[in-house]
Amino acid sequence: MSVLRIGNASGFYGDRFTAWREMLDGGELDVLTGDYLAELTMLILGRDRMRDPSLGYAKTFLRQMEGVLGTARERGVRLVTNAGGLNPAGLADAIRSLADRLGLQVRVGYVEGDAIQRPDALTANAYLGAFGIAACLDAGADVVVTGRVTDASLAVGPAIARFGWTRDDLDALAGATVAGHLIECGAQVTGGNFSFFTELPDGGHRPGFPIAELRADGSSVLTKHPGTGGAVTVETVTAQLLYEVGGPDYLGPDVVTRLDTVRLEQEGPDRVRVSGVRGTPPPDTLKVGVNNLGGFRNSMTFVLCGLDIPAKAALVRGQIEESVGAEGLEFTLARTDHPDTGDTEAASALLHVHLRDGDKSRAGRAFSAAAVELALASYPGCTLTTLPGDATPYGVFTADTIAQDAVEHVAVLPSGERVPIPPPTVTGGLQGAPVQHEALTRGPSLHGGRRGPLGELVGARSGDKGGDANLGVWARTDATWPWLRGWLTVERLAELLPETASLTVERYELPNLRAVNFVIRGLLGQGVAASTRFDPQAKALGELLRSRVVDLPAEVPQ
Repeated sequence: MSVLRIGNASGFYGDRFTAWREMLDGGELDVLTGDYLAELTMLILGRDRMRDPSLGYAKTFLRQMEGVLGTARERGVRLVTNAGGLNPAGLADAIRSLADRLGLQVRVGYVEGDAIQRPDALTANAYLGAFGIAACLDAGADVVVTGRVTDASLAVGPAIARFGWTRDDLDALAGATVAGHLIECGAQVTGGNFSFFTELPDGGHRPGFPIAELRADGSSVLTKHPGTGGAVTVETVTAQLLYEVGGPDYLGPDVVTRLDTVRLEQEGPDRVRVSGVRGTPPPDTLKVGVNNLGGFRNSMTFVLCGLDIPAKAALVRGQIEESVGAEGLEFTLARTDHPDTGDTEAASALLHVHLRDGDKSRAGRAFSAAAVELALASYPGCTLTTLPGDATPYGVFTADTIAQDAVEHVAVLPSGERVPIPPPTVTGGLQGAPVQHEALTRGPSLHGGRRGPLGELVGARSGDKGGDANLGVWARTDATWPWLRGWLTVERLAELLPETASLTVERYELPNLRAVNFVIRGLLGQGVAASTRFDPQAKALGELLRSRVVDLPAEVPQ
């Protein structure tokens, strides 16, 4: 059976610089993708474009291509990337110029049409699908550059081109979407950020980047190049599958992928088969990511050592509010202090003071100077870890929708021909699975159980989607799953993570993965760019949950 080997060499703007070289030199590939775009990245690129209209793309990608473009051409590996950001045409031109300078013949295509005209927004981009990428590849492109497409589309597009799928091949499209989702974040599926990293062969020191071996029916095998670090196991794949998802309906522009149909099987060392995925028609709308400048912010951190920590924090709060006013101030006291210790750092708590305001001068030196001026006029032992500085702008991310047929999705072929990509003719609306607030089954009894960290029995992976967070939790064994399913309710989550108690929390079950997934609405406020949380992207939320000491079931062995 024909196999399409798609590797990925970038999971974000700033990922391992050498990954493109490692993937090209490490073994056989047909396609190599690179994902550079996140909600925060679009804001960064928007600010770049404000300074210089010719920018708006990921400049790192060009530097990476300096040393590998010739290798890719020599080995017949086609490159697909969303590094075009807000200016895919500009990056396509830059790649052609680079190829000319290197003496290479490189056919470059690009996809555009994602930019939405919103005069009140810094950036507004629809998440396009994969058929524009496929059209460029069908026309012979060696390199395809896109703007804002869904991350999975970078893998789905090459599969459409190889296997000739149409919009009616929903199960195949859904299977490829899962494969694309699994490799889109690079090393996260090969052991990066893995709950049980200490069990990896190399202890998680340098995981290799992933490969999806896709077949014509949409099934795939996840693997990596021989000799690279990390591992590909059912659990590392489960962890990535749960990353930044919501309910069982995974909405996309080309297909709705039913995550509750995904089946994972360990086929061999570093080989996990992904099969059984089912798809339904896509919604008649596309997601639109909108970034706006929200104002300016600044932060100062006070060290509070020894006794009377709450009183010291209250004194600082009163003094700062008196100096600059209370509006826009946020105080977070991190009780990192330990009693009766001979070490200053161990005896200290940290008071983080944040100010957000539309007035740059108030959020800037006026605020930071007011904090520094307390050095000799506040609590005993007053000191700060931050120097006075000016305010920096921050962005606010919101999600919207737009009708699929209102977007002019265009593939610009290597010849320069512009090919419109029509929207799907059959759509399925925005129907999702019912929100489940209570578990439907009872797990093993807790009687006679023992106390221990929850993470002894479960893994977790968490992340951000705008102002919301998702938290996926999976049971390590079949024996543990019934207990987890019956025990970890929305109410239990609120007990373990009190900051979720006042928020809307949606709970979904994925039995094939032995997993439950929580979507926590509003945990991240206005999104990562505006957040003042210690963990602004909720990356550590899963590990916080796993660290909680609970009553573990007696029936499940340690």
